[in-house]
Amino acid sequence: MSKTTKLWSLLGGTLLVAFFLLGFFGREVYRQAPPLPEQVVTEDGTVLMTKDSILDGQQVWQSTGGQQLGSIWGHGAYQAPDWSADWLHRECLALLDEYAAAGPTVGESAEARSPAHQYAELTPSEQGALRERLRLEMRTNQYDPETGTLTVSRERAAAMAATAAHYAALYGGDPSLASLREDYAMQDAAVKDPVRLAALTDFFFWTSWACATERPDQHVTYTNNWPHEPLIGNVPTGANVVWSLVSIVLLLAGVGALVWWRAFRGGRESDHLESAPPAPSHDPLGNLTLTPSMRAVGKYLFVVVAVFGLQVLLGALTAHYTVEGQHFFGLPIAKWLPYSLTRTWHIQTAVFWIATAFLAAGLFLAPAIGGKEPRFQRLGVNVLFGALLLVVGGSLVGEYLSVHQTLGLDAGFWFGHQGYEYVDLGRVWQIALFVGLVLWLGLMLRGLWPALTRKDESRTLVLMFTGASAAIGLMYGAGFFFSARTHLSVMEYWRWWVVHLWVEGFFEVFATAALAFLFARLGLVRPKHAGQAVVGSSALFLLGGIPGTFHHLYFSGTPTPIMAIGATFSALEVVPLVLIGLEAFETYRMQHAAPWMRRYRWPIRFFLGVAFWNLVGAGLFGFLINPPIALYYAQGLNTTPVHGHTALFGVYGLLALGLTLTVARLLSAKPWREGVLRYSFWAMNVGLALMVGMSLLPIGLAQVVASVDQGLWFARSAEFLQQPTMETLRWLRIVGDTIFLSGVAALAWFFLGLIRGHSYAGSREGARVPNVPKGVERPATA
Repeated sequence: MSKTTKLWSLLGGTLLVAFFLLGFFGREVYRQAPPLPEQVVTEDGTVLMTKDSILDGQQVWQSTGGQQLGSIWGHGAYQAPDWSADWLHRECLALLDEYAAAGPTVGESAEARSPAHQYAELTPSEQGALRERLRLEMRTNQYDPETGTLTVSRERAAAMAATAAHYAALYGGDPSLASLREDYAMQDAAVKDPVRLAALTDFFFWTSWACATERPDQHVTYTNNWPHEPLIGNVPTGANVVWSLVSIVLLLAGVGALVWWRAFRGGRESDHLESAPPAPSHDPLGNLTLTPSMRAVGKYLFVVVAVFGLQVLLGALTAHYTVEGQHFFGLPIAKWLPYSLTRTWHIQTAVFWIATAFLAAGLFLAPAIGGKEPRFQRLGVNVLFGALLLVVGGSLVGEYLSVHQTLGLDAGFWFGHQGYEYVDLGRVWQIALFVGLVLWLGLMLRGLWPALTRKDESRTLVLMFTGASAAIGLMYGAGFFFSARTHLSVMEYWRWWVVHLWVEGFFEVFATAALAFLFARLGLVRPKHAGQAVVGSSALFLLGGIPGTFHHLYFSGTPTPIMAIGATFSALEVVPLVLIGLEAFETYRMQHAAPWMRRYRWPIRFFLGVAFWNLVGAGLFGFLINPPIALYYAQGLNTTPVHGHTALFGVYGLLALGLTLTVARLLSAKPWREGVLRYSFWAMNVGLALMVGMSLLPIGLAQVVASVDQGLWFARSAEFLQQPTMETLRWLRIVGDTIFLSGVAALAWFFLGLIRGHSYAGSREGARVPNVPKGVERPATA
């Protein structure tokens, strides 16, 4: 059996095992999700809410922005509370007051003490007795699976009503809570309809009930005792601690195995000599024949930069709302662009421009790999371009209408806002985007087909590139397995199929294959060995990446085995990141292999930045919150955007920009002025580091301490986050943001110069390029 065959077998086995685990334990997510009661009643039979009203509330929550304003079970935005944790704490306090107001505790005579009206007025021993009563009532499962009925006590019903009144006033625009809405960066009246408000509070209650109630015959809640709430004994489970230790041991073992392999097998000098042929004396891509469809890809590059610019401006505005709430330096801009909307647009435009860069790179490379321009390929590229613009524009408008409550609940889900991070766009626009991805896949296969039918040493590389393209297109379809009224646990399972398997799975395979193809075409590596490296690396990525999806679901109403699988395999995700760093250093050295390689030095520099942030952002900051014990206290805190920003932009953003620059380099015949690119690269990377180091990370660590000491509710509260120290740290973010924005502006100026001419060496500032080589169309007019 040849080495290539063994590697294919390894990859096939990895995919089989990984998807089996993801599917098998996904079945357990369905089976053991927290029940949605048909009705919630008091002991005397009074109906408080129904399954339909809870699901109506879920749709109301979606329409307001859902996970883009506060969070549920730790998933969502970091401004405003986690509504499930916040409701739980408020209901506990209200219930303690109900107990206190009712007089003596059970088994205690009326003469034992004087009646009190507030829990805070009681003696410590009396408070202790009521806390134990609270713990028993909140954690005892009163759900009857036979009838689908959840029964609560009279006191708890009163506490639920008091808590619901707070949220109705908060969302409904009660003037007495204006200051709190400012702290939360909420609209003055996010929900105006009283019926919707009542349904919203029913949904919040149910998410909190799942956090507090123990599973039948177990001493753990439906959310594995999350969030930390000392009042009812919500503390980490033994399984949480054990699987955290296992994940750390596996990480150390994986990194050690990788070092051993590199030292004793992968690092053999003969291997390097065999895979690295002498660099060609001239650029093999210097005379690349640009087909009509390849030239048509040029317009995609400018859309990538334009949407990137829009995305970072929205990010700056969203970050500013965390310090001024509803204003931007005194301007009441939140009346039109509230936090929940700008954060939605900020995240969605990030997905759009990064995905567009990948699509553009694929469309450009497909004919180059296939060696032939398929008929009507240019038309397909242009049709796809128009479809992408329609999806971007339509989805942004729909989300605006939804957040401003101008759409019905069902219409809002279909045309407005689904309410879930990274898949926010309405279902109609989601379907349109999927159709666009299928069209892209068809265009890719048409361009790659000649190479797929050839049996040469590049075949492995072509097959991996094709397979990754298919996975990117088809995996987005997992987002159709949930609807507006799907159980929240089930929705999270499928949502992470889209987000995690794209970001931490097949995008990595696609990028690895694309870069391997480029370096093979440049003559710096042999195609056969490049293909083998891509297959082996992909098996390593996907072994941890696919089952590692479960590390997002520790506390989303899932059973303990989900924690075990997620902790085990997510630890292995860090291992290939070390390998990527080693390969990136070797790639960096390639720019000195021949003088003509200087032409590609800035795309290569961006790829090197990817390797750095892959290790630091995705690896170190990711593992900072991945072990169950760490995530138990840190889920939903600012330690998550530390990982999110450094991984999403630092890895996939820089990778997308590197691919964009590579395509632009191949479309441009003239030498570039590179000073602007140099500034852009360093400003974005330094700005990102300062944003994290001066603001997000210190805030996140302070929140973790508060979460451990007092509970998650406190770490997310206005009381904690509006302290002067916390406000100062949020203001300090402006330093990194400003530097980062200047880097984005420099990049935009450079790409504008590809049209106007000032980005080409030897041209006068602002002058147009007088002569474009025959057959080369400027990207702007492609």
